[in-house]
Amino acid sequence: MLGFCVLAPLGDSIAKLLGGQVPLLVLLLVRFLLQVILLLPLVWWSGLSLRTPGRIFALTWARSLLHILGIGLMFSALRYLPLADALAIAFVMPFIMLLLGHLVLGEEVGRHRMIACAVGFVGTLLVIQPNFATVGWPALLPLGVAVVFALFMLVTRQIAKALDPIALQTISGLQASVILIPVLVLFGQLPLVQTALPTTDILLLLFVLGAIGTIAHLLMTWSLRFAPAATLAPMQYLEIPFGTLIGWLVFTELPNGLAALGICITIGAGLYIIARERRLSQHPAPSAAPSKAQAPKA
Repeated sequence: MLGFCVLAPLGDSIAKLLGGQVPLLVLLLVRFLLQVILLLPLVWWSGLSLRTPGRIFALTWARSLLHILGIGLMFSALRYLPLADALAIAFVMPFIMLLLGHLVLGEEVGRHRMIACAVGFVGTLLVIQPNFATVGWPALLPLGVAVVFALFMLVTRQIAKALDPIALQTISGLQASVILIPVLVLFGQLPLVQTALPTTDILLLLFVLGAIGTIAHLLMTWSLRFAPAATLAPMQYLEIPFGTLIGWLVFTELPNGLAALGICITIGAGLYIIARERRLSQHPAPSAAPSKAQAPKA
């Protein structure tokens, strides 16, 4: 998950660079086609099967649709917002994931984690306010990203143990390409998808974008195979400092005062949850002693 937190904002920065030069649907198609091209040799070399068990067939298609929608919303948000701010607003997602993990998967979520995520949500609102005043409704796009990717992570959690991560990501790329190619063929004249022949620099950036996205989500899928979603979700707060650093190095963007305060609150809440998870794992709560009524008789 840490590897995902480093690579994901790096890929977002490339998408932001390309946002004004390559139509959104073209970006999405290249992203998923490269995922297939890069992973198919690994599937063949590993002897993996791309057959999907019947009970999760529909879930893989739902996951692919959510993947397209979530990445599309994030790429759109980056056309208007600084990288760090877009990431910070999207970080209402762990709060949503904790609720979904508790309500849908029955995962244990303690009171301390719920309070910390609520505090993180307040921090997110502080980041939204100045951006909404500047660009209007596009400042809300990362909220859509949060909801979509919370559902995406929930679905991934359901199928991650049934499919090898490499096979799952290859299937996702194939399904997303099957969805996007007809859209481009049918609506190729729309401004959203129409594009001129890209330059060599743009082609190189498109390849890097696809490679980084593929590796990042492969790492995320692997992490969900070995740990509960409620444990992993808070770690994704680490995307924010990485995103802030990349945004400053690449775009010379830094959050303003109110947004910076909100980001600090969000990170603080996330770090508190991580620290609490570590402490609970090292010092598990002792089981309750038997009552007198339950005690064995001499």
